[in-house]
Amino acid sequence: CATRGISEMAASVFASPLYGQLFATGETGRLFTDSAEVRAMLLVEGALAKVQGTLGVIPEISGAAIHRASLEVAIDPGALGVATGQNGVPVPGLVAAFRTAMEAPEHAQYAHWGATSQDIADTALMLRLRQALTLAEADIRTLLGALAQAAEDHAATPMPARTYGQVATPTSWGAVLAQWGTPLIAALDDLPALRDASLWVSLSGAAGTSSALGPKAAETRADLAKALGLNDPGHSWHTDRSPVLRIADWMARVTATLAAMGDTLVGLTMSGIGEVTLSGAGGSSTMPQKQNPVGPSTLVALNIQMAGLRASLQAAAAHQHQRDGAAWFAEWMVLPQVVLTNACALHHAKTLAQGINPVPARMHAALEDGLGLIHAEALSFALADQMPRPEAQAATKALCKEVMDTQTPLPDLALRQYPDLPQGLFDAATQMGTAASDARTFASRARSAATA
Repeated sequence: CATRGISEMAASVFASPLYGQLFATGETGRLFTDSAEVRAMLLVEGALAKVQGTLGVIPEISGAAIHRASLEVAIDPGALGVATGQNGVPVPGLVAAFRTAMEAPEHAQYAHWGATSQDIADTALMLRLRQALTLAEADIRTLLGALAQAAEDHAATPMPARTYGQVATPTSWGAVLAQWGTPLIAALDDLPALRDASLWVSLSGAAGTSSALGPKAAETRADLAKALGLNDPGHSWHTDRSPVLRIADWMARVTATLAAMGDTLVGLTMSGIGEVTLSGAGGSSTMPQKQNPVGPSTLVALNIQMAGLRASLQAAAAHQHQRDGAAWFAEWMVLPQVVLTNACALHHAKTLAQGINPVPARMHAALEDGLGLIHAEALSFALADQMPRPEAQAATKALCKEVMDTQTPLPDLALRQYPDLPQGLFDAATQMGTAASDARTFASRARSAATA
């Protein structure tokens, strides 16, 4: 809805001059402008006419003329506003403006032959979603390259793992990086199937029955898919929004993975922990000492937004009868925000990955803090070599209680009571399990994914 007097105010942070740098979306943002949408719809109209001309559905010369004009004609989106407001969809106004701009009525009459507005709009959407997925894929590969190098460099850098926000057992910084990156490799692995199952052409006519497309309707749809580099679903999907939902689900999954990275970084940069510093961290307006984790916080915020968007898109996927204006309109409002939210999250994650600086001294100190209680699990298994496992656990719990009561370090109490414990038991480097190998395995896989 238009509101007078606030033309400089953006309703979306992604389109805001004030917040645009905080919520940057890169090249993906350009895919969801009015101009990009109009251009994509013209490409679909042109490709459709060319295919129909080749098949003899319309005069071949007219198909060629329409196709050529679709690449040359520029339509001002603003000029379509009134018609879109009246019709509830921009395609009728676009087709009328396109036919006028062609200045060749003998050919222009064949534009949009047999198609319906949703065919053009949905196919144009898929062209833009295809590019959005390509950009997201490139961002993930760049991110994985950075994480791979850091995971390799710090595969054996010990630090405390934390569960429920509390110190648990030793792990390595490289293993933490692998934990963030491994789901991203899986997301890349899923992309080919996602593209096949979701990037569909739409050409089914007014009620999804292809009644105005003639006897060559199926052949036309298949050839249009080939011409545009999309997939032919073999049926109408006007009310089947599963391809849109699948793409949104993939983007939501990636965003959630990045939010986990952000949330952990917020925790690791907290006062009193400080096991990581961030290049380019934000400052406070009143507290000079502050280095705020802006990027990580943005990742968490974007995931919160994504959750709401995904729920709205799910609701919008329920279409009544063979066409549902309300559900379709809702998808228009929500889906671009889903794509831009994911793009923004990837933008921040790429920047962060280049500027995450572990502080090994603080990590080591955290391993030594807490009176050595981080070694309790290793102690319980070492004692299990001397007594039944339940007794070993009970003995370890008793020692932990004594640590807290006397403020005596666990290694001192344990060695005093069990002098035959294995040498090096209380060295964190011996308690990391598969952390180092997990980090190196991830680094190898991530490098391969980054360069694929």
